[in-house]
Amino acid sequence: MKNLAEDEILRLAKENSPRLLSKYKSLHPDFFEKLALIQFNLQNSELIFCIYLKLNLSTKEIATYTFVTPKAVQNRKNRIRKKLNIESSIDIYKWFDEHL
Repeated sequence: MKNLAEDEILRLAKENSPRLLSKYKSLHPDFFEKLALIQFNLQNSELIFCIYLKLNLSTKEIATYTFVTPKAVQNRKNRIRKKLNIESSIDIYKWFDEHL
């Protein structure tokens, strides 16, 4: 059951689906609660980007799925780092794994 739901999350992410956020919220409410404790006023687009990071998708994959350049994804990662106070020396994927 869990794997089917996770497969659907990945499919929605790959399709850049507007349903990704609500589906992920229903399956992982604690992810958003923890995020809100760190930074409570993230935009929906930033929350979706955080989901991509939590799914461990590469810069290139995120760029492909969201129809932007890898440079734009890199810039977004840097903005998310600032908002969540993640040191630049820390691997952002590792941080998402350990903290959320």
